[in-house]
Amino acid sequence: MNITRIIATLVARTAATLVAICVLAWTASADDGSTALTIIMDGEIVKKLTLADLDTLPQKRFTTATQWLDDDVEFSGVSLSAVLADAGAEGETLTMTALNAYSVEMPMDEVEEDYPIIATRMNGETMPVRDKGPYWVVYPYDSDPKFETETIYARSVWQLTKLEVVN
Repeated sequence: MNITRIIATLVARTAATLVAICVLAWTASADDGSTALTIIMDGEIVKKLTLADLDTLPQKRFTTATQWLDDDVEFSGVSLSAVLADAGAEGETLTMTALNAYSVEMPMDEVEEDYPIIATRMNGETMPVRDKGPYWVVYPYDSDPKFETETIYARSVWQLTKLEVVN
């Protein structure tokens, strides 16, 4: 083996180890409820909400089927509109971003009073990162055909980490 190959192997293994450590650290913090949902308005962080913070806001609960889970699930959490109001976030467009950098935009005028919710629990249990948590944007999909569209499915961000509102 030449020196270049040895160095390349060491660099690759070190990088893989660092990524694994970061994911495990994030997962541990998410599972114990300390992960914050960051709310940004006009490029500035206006609020970070932990699970405990979200639990102090008015709670919503519904049972629905989803295309991602085998059985009907009871979701509970806080409405997206209540989270945005609590942060004083107003604007034209909302970008919701997941841990893996998946993001989707939503016109603010399409945020309804009750839906979607930022689910903090499935069937009464907090959601670990490995099971779409700690926060998941969900709708009562089977309650109304308007919630069974590709647009709504795309907005159903799991592992939600950031909400950014822009004018």
